Amino acid sequence: MKIDGHTHTELCPHGSGEPTEKMIQRAIQLGFTEYHLTEHAPLPDEFIAHYAGDPDNVATASLRWDQIDQYLALGRKLQKQFQAQIKVTVGFEIDYLADYEDTIKDFLAQVGPLTENNIISIHYLKAANGGYYGIDYSPNELHDGFSDDIQDGQRLYQRYFQTVLTSVAVDYGQFSPAKIGHMSLIKKYQDYFHLPATFSVPTMKLVKQILKVANEKKMKLDFNTAGLYKPYCNDLYPGQQILQQAQQQGVALEFGSDAHSIAEVGHGYHLFEYQSQN
Repeated sequence: MKIDGHTHTELCPHGSGEPTEKMIQRAIQLGFTEYHLTEHAPLPDEFIAHYAGDPDNVATASLRWDQIDQYLALGRKLQKQFQAQIKVTVGFEIDYLADYEDTIKDFLAQVGPLTENNIISIHYLKAANGGYYGIDYSPNELHDGFSDDIQDGQRLYQRYFQTVLTSVAVDYGQFSPAKIGHMSLIKKYQDYFHLPATFSVPTMKLVKQILKVANEKKMKLDFNTAGLYKPYCNDLYPGQQILQQAQQQGVALEFGSDAHSIAEVGHGYHLFEYQSQN
C-alpha cells in the first residue's frame, strides 16, 4: 500500500482553496492506493474567545462548527467518486488543548462513528502566563508566548513534548485518535531562532515516554514531510532522532504530506521509502 495519511481540503481556511478532487487525482497519478482526508477539527468556542495569541491565527486555523456536515459530505462524495481508483478515508486532525479535554472527547464521540484515521496534534501551547499561543503560525507569535523558553531551546522543546505526552496519555474513549501528528512541529522556526539542532538527554527522555505510550496504544507516528519545505525548518517532522527512537521502540510510521494544495500531495514520499528500507 502507498498511503498519504495526512491531507487537507478545499475547506481549510489557511489552505490553497484548490479542489480536493484534483488533489486526489494527483495522488492517483503518483501511485497512491490510499488517501486520508484529515481536516482541522473546529476549535472550542471558549478557547477562541480567550486566546492570547494573534486572533487571525485561530480565525483561520480550522473548520467552523457549522462546517462539520459539509466536510463529511464532501468526503463521502469523494469516496464514492474515486472508489474504483483509490481508497479515500475521512477523518480529522484534532488539536489537543489541556483545558478542553471534555470538548475533545465529546467531539470524538460525535464524529467517531463517521470517521477513520483521526490524528491528535499540538499547534497551541500554554505559556507561563496561562495563555495559549500558536507554535506554528508565525515566529512573532511563538516569541510572544515563549520568549524565555526560546532562550534555552531545550526548555521550549520540553514544554512542547510534555504537552505531547499528556495528549497521547489521555483516554479519549472508543474513538481515540490513532496517530500523532507532526511530532516535532516545535522545530518549525528552528533556523529563525537558532534553536538546538538536536534534543538533549532530558528532552529525549520525554520523547521516549511519548513513544512508549504510543506503542502501548498502537498509535502510529506521522512521517510528515511538510517541514522540509518550510523556510525556517528544513527538516522532516519528526526528524532523525525521533525516527531512530521510534524504530527502536517499534512504533509504526505512516507517510503524510500534510498537503494543503495540489502540488504538495505526496511531496517527499521518496524519503519515507528510503526510511522504510533502512
